[in-house]
Amino acid sequence: MKRAAIFTLCLAALALVLYPIVWLISASLTPVEDLVANLRSLFPGRVTTDGYAGALEGVGGESFWTFLANSTIVASGAVIGNVVSCSLAAYAFARLRFRLSGPLFAFALVTIMLPAHVTLIPQYVVFQRLEMIDTFVPLILPKLLATDAFFVFLMVQFMRGIPYELDEAAKIDGCGPIRNYRYVVLPLSRPAMVTTAIFTFIWTWNDFFSQLIYLSSTENYTIPMGLRLFIDQTSSSSYGPMFAMSVLSLVPIGLFFLAFQRFLVAGVATTGLKG
Repeated sequence: MKRAAIFTLCLAALALVLYPIVWLISASLTPVEDLVANLRSLFPGRVTTDGYAGALEGVGGESFWTFLANSTIVASGAVIGNVVSCSLAAYAFARLRFRLSGPLFAFALVTIMLPAHVTLIPQYVVFQRLEMIDTFVPLILPKLLATDAFFVFLMVQFMRGIPYELDEAAKIDGCGPIRNYRYVVLPLSRPAMVTTAIFTFIWTWNDFFSQLIYLSSTENYTIPMGLRLFIDQTSSSSYGPMFAMSVLSLVPIGLFFLAFQRFLVAGVATTGLKG
């Protein structure tokens, strides 16, 4: 009875979490007139794929594939930049000894509590003077500079758990700091790096505010910006294509998570092993 009650609660929680996704998929297959008439229904009375045809056709003179390519470029650049730069910064704070390392790390942690809106105007002015507005550079370049202190902190805490005896053994074998990072610390930090990659991809893929600030041309719009065009393009809302594009935009996120999930699980399973 106890196990049955636990399973029932888990299934209820799962249904609560999955309800918005199921409703979204159902709405994307429902004719607009039926959707407006019955918003609470999870199962469409009539099924149509007109929404997906309109989503693939695009909006604002650009197809869905243009928005998908732009989102892929921005998200991929952000993932590569965060994984490389944050791992390097974390390695310096966790494994190297240098002057003011403690105060610098504390300053980096303080920036986590700093709202992004505070630095928005100075960053915009810098990129405007560099003539980089309406390009992908403002969305990718900060990731190459380890500006996400949360991921730096995540990797620092993970790297500090790696035995320092490995560094000493690598030093005896002739490895310097760079080779020690490349061949010792980096392979052992795979769980933290995969976690950084997954969350960076999801947050960047779903980001709307930053892209709204820096992108102005329709051909540079990402999927969140493209979804916004369905609402006010002709002072009317195209709910069918908008819901269909929302469903399509979830596919890359799911595929990305499934592709890296095995690395994450394997890394967590072997974190406590020694030798």
